[in-house]
Amino acid sequence: MSRAVFALCLAFTLTVVLGCGPGPADESGSAAAASEAAAARPAAEPLLIDADELWRVAFSHDSGAQGELVFPEMMGGGVAVFDADGDHDLDLYFVSGAPGLGADPAPSGPTNRLFAQGEDGYADVTAKSGLGDAGYGTGVAVGDIDNDGDEDVFVANIGPDTLYKGRGDGVFDDATTAAGLVSSGSRAEQWSTSAAFCDIDRDGYLDLYVVRYVIFDASITCTDQAGRREYCGPDSFEDRTDQLWHNRGDGTFEDITSTAGLDVVTGAGLGVVCDDMNDDGWVDFYVANDGDPNQLWINQHDGTFIDDALIMGASVNAAGLHEAGMGVVAADFDNDADFDLFVTHLRDETNTYYRNLGNGVGFEDQTVRAGLATASTPFTGFGTAAVDLDLDGDLDLAISNGRVKRGAPTTSTLPPPWNLYGEPNLVYLNDGGTFRLAGDEVGAFAEPIEVGRGLATGDLDDDGDIDFVLNNIGGPARLYRAEPRDGHWLLVDAFDPRLNRRALGARIVLTSAAGRQLRTVQGTMSYLSSSDPRAHFGLGSESGPVSLEVRWPDGLVETFADVASDRSIVLRRGEGSR
Repeated sequence: MSRAVFALCLAFTLTVVLGCGPGPADESGSAAAASEAAAARPAAEPLLIDADELWRVAFSHDSGAQGELVFPEMMGGGVAVFDADGDHDLDLYFVSGAPGLGADPAPSGPTNRLFAQGEDGYADVTAKSGLGDAGYGTGVAVGDIDNDGDEDVFVANIGPDTLYKGRGDGVFDDATTAAGLVSSGSRAEQWSTSAAFCDIDRDGYLDLYVVRYVIFDASITCTDQAGRREYCGPDSFEDRTDQLWHNRGDGTFEDITSTAGLDVVTGAGLGVVCDDMNDDGWVDFYVANDGDPNQLWINQHDGTFIDDALIMGASVNAAGLHEAGMGVVAADFDNDADFDLFVTHLRDETNTYYRNLGNGVGFEDQTVRAGLATASTPFTGFGTAAVDLDLDGDLDLAISNGRVKRGAPTTSTLPPPWNLYGEPNLVYLNDGGTFRLAGDEVGAFAEPIEVGRGLATGDLDDDGDIDFVLNNIGGPARLYRAEPRDGHWLLVDAFDPRLNRRALGARIVLTSAAGRQLRTVQGTMSYLSSSDPRAHFGLGSESGPVSLEVRWPDGLVETFADVASDRSIVLRRGEGSR
């Protein structure tokens, strides 16, 4: 593992029994064995390199911290990777906090910022884009809400959320009021976090799920065991219900939270992913809650949902304990054609891997068996991504880390108080369904000791591998370029001409001589963030043509045969064989 990761693991094992040392007998090898295996592997080119100088994005998240350790300062902001101006390359949108925790800042105060990609890197185009939201920002979601072919942007805030409608040329208009996306209640009651666009009723229009956290009360203060002022946790505040907005198809939304059945459960929600979790052809929602049982909202096909997280084994961990869920990703880690779940958690808890048992049966906590338990325990994970970094045909895992309670000073260069909250990030490489903590081959992503939060991904330079974008608290945003690998690849988008937009929710199964891989065209996962939704496949040494089966969001299944590798393609509904 990287030197930074090793140092923190060593410090942690001096104070707790469970650390970076040998794990339980059924975990995938001991730490000593893993170290020996890493030493035996030949040195490899780094998987990720620091691309800050190459792409030149000058952004630093402003939490609004003024020394009072106010709870929302600790939560950070998200990042979106999407084509904002219709020129077919990926732009970057960073969410920032603001002074006053939702109060209107001075004109010179921090805002969210949009960076457009050009020939010489990225340029700050916030002023002309209209996306300089000045609220206390948290999360961001991207989708075409009106089927006009242009991406629209939803910004989640502490306080009123904002919907920006894209014109297609990099300019956005505030459409919140016109769309009816106005919530009742005080600013303190409107703390939204992650959000996701998806079509819940298969009518062709994207609906909106908004995760909500707690009712914030600035008068509540907290201390640590030594009596020092410290950031509070969610248990000091009242939980909320999430919100579900139905797209009427005329540019407006209706709040159907109650009629959909979502108001029967509360939770301090942070992460969300929408996908078909029980393989019945309809979109479901999985919500990672901070200190509360997770929710798995199963679509009943009639506009209502039932929380089946407990029944389906994805509510609590194998010990029956609910954990501090932050980020979440749904992906087929074992290539068995169904989606597994991975959730990041607090220090002293493992990140948790829920393996899908198939046939709609549910999930099982197989964190230890998959090799993902021990090394994650000393860290607090937030953003997470499932990408095939080494292009070998299975999905690897990346986690952005950062404490929520102060620790010993580290080698971080962050200013106070953030130098007491920094941690290195982690990457696990997938070896056929079990994982090993990446060593020096991971490269720059695991070296800085910072306070990582929102993590998003996309092929920023169109070279066939997936790059990382990270929003840190109290420090600069980071861009990491994936170094070219020897393996072959395919990047697949899905477009529905009838809707004039990308088919978010389309499921793609790639079949090659090496087996099958499953992906969904969906960008909302991780923590507060939105990634490029195109489906990326690593093919290893397979250079021959592959077959792609697409299940479109309305249930139609088509096959696209003899697809060549090492390119980006768009599949159009109606052009495949049925």
